[in-house]
Amino acid sequence: MSTISPQHALIYIMVTMSAVDRAMSDNELQEIGNIVKTLPIFSNFSEEKLIPVARECASILQEDGGLDAVFGLAKDALPHYLRETGYAVAVEIASADMSVKAEELRLLQMLREALGVDKLTAAAIERGARARHMTE
Repeated sequence: MSTISPQHALIYIMVTMSAVDRAMSDNELQEIGNIVKTLPIFSNFSEEKLIPVARECASILQEDGGLDAVFGLAKDALPHYLRETGYAVAVEIASADMSVKAEELRLLQMLREALGVDKLTAAAIERGARARHMTE
């Protein structure tokens, strides 16, 4: 049994992706809020919980082995059918600034492996995000 809910796990993933470069941008924070407001998995989640859950995640990340702990909690909390969703929200946060940095790419690879998302599925998710964030 997991110690966090699937919704908390998805927020942990988004916060981790946003914080990987040590700077959570306004675009990334806005995207986290938009995802929590619009994805069906969050339909029964109180938006008032978003900041406390994000702070929980940040606290875990500051500990030794924090990244592994967050990934472990997320994997345990997400049923198999939501693990692709976990990867997808991470990709959305990574692409919120219209460019994906090297440390974000590395974190996506680590997350893909931790959640067991296959390469073809990951590529499709990434391509979809790229298409959504295209500009002229």
